[in-house]
Amino acid sequence: MSEDCSQVRTMGAEDCSQVRTMGAEITIRPARRDEVDTTAEVTIDAYRAEGLLDDDSHYVATLRDAMTRYEQAELLVAVDGDDTMLGTVTVAPSGTPLSQIARDGELEFRMLSTSVAARGRGVGELLTRAVIDRARELGCGRVVLCVVDKNAKAIRLYDRLGFTRLPERDWQPAPGVQLIAFGVDTDG
Repeated sequence: MSEDCSQVRTMGAEDCSQVRTMGAEITIRPARRDEVDTTAEVTIDAYRAEGLLDDDSHYVATLRDAMTRYEQAELLVAVDGDDTMLGTVTVAPSGTPLSQIARDGELEFRMLSTSVAARGRGVGELLTRAVIDRARELGCGRVVLCVVDKNAKAIRLYDRLGFTRLPERDWQPAPGVQLIAFGVDTDG
């Protein structure tokens, strides 16, 4: 049964059967309720490790509020064979509270984060590919995202995966913070 991209019902992990095994060692699946706090810490630690987050940043509270992401979007995690969390991403269909730039027929992702210990294992790419696969499942024609312009590592990843710039959707959530938009069509 296919879901319409614009009418996706967001749900907690207990209600979602979406699980993807990406190779022998990494599985992408919905976060469980008991993992919500860990997803927040992985995200905060990842942003700090990349130099994207100051301790006094107002965004820390947003990143720490993983329960809202769990309840109002799809919160995916990457785990290894021991169920150790390697990374996380928030998936927000257009028109939902956590969607910032997605338009009708698009799926947005936010807060893609890889744990510091899992860097270099391709976790960010696997999570991004899982979002693209999810968009296809939902009938979404495009995946979109914003990334801070100083995050060169993420920008290289998105370029490599075929994302193109959407400069008309760039924006500034706070003075001195420039977010740049990217998108990729899901049909190819």
